Amino acid sequence: MPAATLDAFLNSYLGPPDELRSAVVATIRQLTQAATKIRNTINQGVLGTAFAGTRGANADGDIQKDLDIFADDIFLDAMRHAPVALYASEELEQPVLLDSKAPLAIAIDPLDGSSNIDTNVSIGTIFSLLPATGAPDGNPAASFLQAGVNQLGAGFFIYGPQLALVLSLGSGTHVFVLSTRLGTFVQAYESRIIPQRTQEFAINAANYRHWDEAVRLYIDDCLEGIEGPREKDFNMRWIASLVADCYRILMRGGVFLYPGDKRKGYRQGRLRLVYEANPIAYLIEQAAGAATDTITRILEIEPESLHQRVPVVFGSAREVARITRYHTEPSAIGERAPLFSRRGLFRA
Repeated sequence: MPAATLDAFLNSYLGPPDELRSAVVATIRQLTQAATKIRNTINQGVLGTAFAGTRGANADGDIQKDLDIFADDIFLDAMRHAPVALYASEELEQPVLLDSKAPLAIAIDPLDGSSNIDTNVSIGTIFSLLPATGAPDGNPAASFLQAGVNQLGAGFFIYGPQLALVLSLGSGTHVFVLSTRLGTFVQAYESRIIPQRTQEFAINAANYRHWDEAVRLYIDDCLEGIEGPREKDFNMRWIASLVADCYRILMRGGVFLYPGDKRKGYRQGRLRLVYEANPIAYLIEQAAGAATDTITRILEIEPESLHQRVPVVFGSAREVARITRYHTEPSAIGERAPLFSRRGLFRA
């Protein structure tokens, strides 16, 4: 039986006439066209017209690459042809009003992992689809200050060996790959399920000295392997591309940590709640995983500002829950309880 195309999947999602669902489908179709253009530019590498050159800093102080701006322009233009009222981008200080009568708002990270552009590592585009709620005070950011549970759908494109779309519209997390032979996206994986247990974690270990005690203890226990309190060996991974790390976890399990730390500007984490954490958490939960800010479920956090940052832990549900316990009740972790622990909870 041939694999389903993205068009067939979207048509099955439509069901009876529904304004919001029709808008979601039309928007995703525009997003796929824009992503294909981005992929073609990325494939040209340094031979292309927009690649790894530096422009300056975006609205939140991060360095922008030429390809960041190029991607943002491509997606903004695509959304002008979609039923989207508001376009909010990590690269823009304020949302752009496109059509006040349209039912959707889209939050987008046009080019995630841009620090990897010139190293030929997978990068991507992350998006979140929300109902355009409007605002009595006329604040265009109001539609984006909703908890992640209100998302109508979320996904990301990953520009790797294949151009893949990871997508959830509320009934599982599905993976589509662009078939150059067919000229369309074809379903490669249906309803991914992340294993609840794992022996693989992803974190930037160079920041060890800046982490809070709970994070250091968790990583210490993993690194002690079969001889430590976890009594199993772990592998460590870190790509520094959120979409690439997330895709790996969707394929084979694992846990990803980007905690807040003691450095200036890092206490509240570095990933953006609206553009990155919410859509990733939506995809992970729809794949039977979990996502928190180390304690609180990401999708229940109500954003206070458009570019708000947040600590992020996501992946295999039991491992995410364990990390929460390291933060809230470390003495209750079975193998660390006094009767069973091989060492004290805190080192001298």
